Amino acid sequence: MARQDPGEPYYRVDSNEANSMRDAEPDNTVVVDVRRDDEWVTGHVTGAIHIPIDDLPGNMDQVPQDKKVLFICAAGVRSGLACEIAASMGYDSENLYNIEDGTPAWIAFNLPTSYGGDP
Repeated sequence: MARQDPGEPYYRVDSNEANSMRDAEPDNTVVVDVRRDDEWVTGHVTGAIHIPIDDLPGNMDQVPQDKKVLFICAAGVRSGLACEIAASMGYDSENLYNIEDGTPAWIAFNLPTSYGGDP
C-alpha cells in the first residue's frame, strides 16, 4: 500500500508493491534508476531507465509526465530526492513513487533484474 509522509510530494512503496504496480499497468508505469553507472551494472530493474541523480535535472525529457514514475536507488535516499526534483519541475505528485527499500531488496526478492548494459 503506497504511503505518503506529510510534506512529501510523492508516495513511498517497497519493491514488491512497485513490481505489482508494473505488472498491473505495464504501459502506464516506468522505473527510473538514479544510481551511478558502477552501481547500475551490478543489477537493476529490468526495463528501467538509467539516469544518475546528478544528471537528472538536465534529462527530465527522458522521464514521461503521463505515467506513474517509480524512482529507485540503493536505499531510498537518492530516489526520494529524484521525486522531489520531478515534483519541483511540474510532475504530478500523484504519479511519483519512491521505491524506498532500493535495488538490493529488489534483487533479493528475485524480481525482474538485468545486469551490465542490458536494459
